[in-house]
Formats: sequence, structure tokens, C-alpha cells
Amino acid sequence: MGGHVTGAAGALADELPGWVTLLRAPNPGPMTLDGTNTWVLRAPGAEQAVVVDPGPADEGHLAAIAAHGPVGSVLITHGHPDHTEGSARAHELLGGAPVRSADPAHTIGGAPLAPGAVLTGGLTIRVVPTPGHTADSVCFLVEHGDERVVLTGDTILGRGTTVVAHPDGHLGDYLSSLELLSAYRGIPALPGHGPALADCAAAAEFYLAHRRARLDQVRAAVTAGATTAPEVVAKVYADVDRSLWWAAEWSVRAQLEYLGVEQP
Repeated sequence: MGGHVTGAAGALADELPGWVTLLRAPNPGPMTLDGTNTWVLRAPGAEQAVVVDPGPADEGHLAAIAAHGPVGSVLITHGHPDHTEGSARAHELLGGAPVRSADPAHTIGGAPLAPGAVLTGGLTIRVVPTPGHTADSVCFLVEHGDERVVLTGDTILGRGTTVVAHPDGHLGDYLSSLELLSAYRGIPALPGHGPALADCAAAAEFYLAHRRARLDQVRAAVTAGATTAPEVVAKVYADVDRSLWWAAEWSVRAQLEYLGVEQP
């Protein structure tokens, strides 16, 4: 779920490993950018693929995923509907392939994802807990031979910044998750929306700088007399289309909580 910044979060990836395929759902919008990215991962020579984020309940998109079968498992980065609404139908179309999420509520026919779990299938897939955008957000570090990618869901987007979805999301957790991802130097980031980025660490550092600058602006707004999240939004996000202020208010509430400012 995107924010208001429209530029890329870092240099775009020139090319991705041959075992990575992008299927983009037809649900573009201000919060989904070009649409939800469904990633299909299949190790060379492997019979079964792994699907990350089936996306919305769009029959054409789900049929395109099924066309890349057989699929051994479906993995979820976080539980927002634009990533999970199609999960039950995908489970059916993919012959009962388990859908696995950190949140049991979004898990179908399998065990929930555990932190640090290593999933195989010709690929090594490590579950990296990255709460902040939502409480259940995870990233996946995927390795095959000497090639590595990080699937970042909405923790890092290919373009713009993401929303901290207060109260489920938490800014302190999000900053810690970005610090963690800043260690993945030179590893491409495959986001939940927008284009793939060349360097996960560079994108994480861009996001950290943006968040710190926003916190400074929120502090200044509070010092100047803003007492509610809508008042802060009006000062800090004045350059943002008003149709997106509702989403900005989520992030502002998370920022005010982080700063210890009591909210009505």
C-alpha cells in the first residue's frame, strides 16, 4: 500500500534471475501503484513453483498464476486484501497448494510461517519478520546458487513510500525492520507494488531518511500547535492530494504514537 512520494526508492534492477517471474494484478490505484505484484519463483529444473502474494480475487489474474503451475506453496507477505483476497480461489485453482502467512487468519491448508523458517523446493527461502507496515509483515530472502533476491511486500515499494497502517502498523517496529533490511547490500528487492529495485539496502536507507525527515516535520507541527492527527496532516501533507489524506492520517497517528504525543 503506497504513500504519496512518486519517485523510485532506488535504482531499478536491470535484470532479475531467470527463476523469477512477475505477474501484475489489474488493480492499479493511488495505494497500489501499477497493481499488486505476484511473484512466481521456480528453481531451474524444479517441478513446482512458489507463488508470493496471489493478490486480489481477479479471475483472470488467478488463472494466469495457475498457468505457471504446478505450484507447491503460496506465501503471503502480509494480510492486506490487495495481497490476499485471491488466496482461497488460488488454493483451489492450484490443486490445494497450501497458502502460508505469518498470521494464521490468512493461512489455508498449511502451517503459519515461522520466523527464520527455511523453505525449500530447489530454492532456499528464509522468512524475515519485518513488522511495521502491518504487525504480520514478513519479507522473504530467496537464494539459488549465488543469486539472491528479497521479496519485500509493502515494507519497501518499488516507487514511493509505504503507509504505516496504524494501529496495526507500528512506526518503531517499521524503523527497526528498515534497519534490518539495510544489511542486504546489493541484493535486488522485489516489492509488492512498483518495479524491482537493484539494491534492497539502498532502498531501506532511502526510506529511513524519509521517515526521519517526516518525524522532524511532525515534531515541528506539534510544536506549532497541532494537537490532532488531522491537524498534523494538514500541515505536513499539504502538498498531497486531499483524496489521500485518510492514508496519511494512518502514518501520522503512528508517528504521534512514536513521539509519545497523546491523541484524542
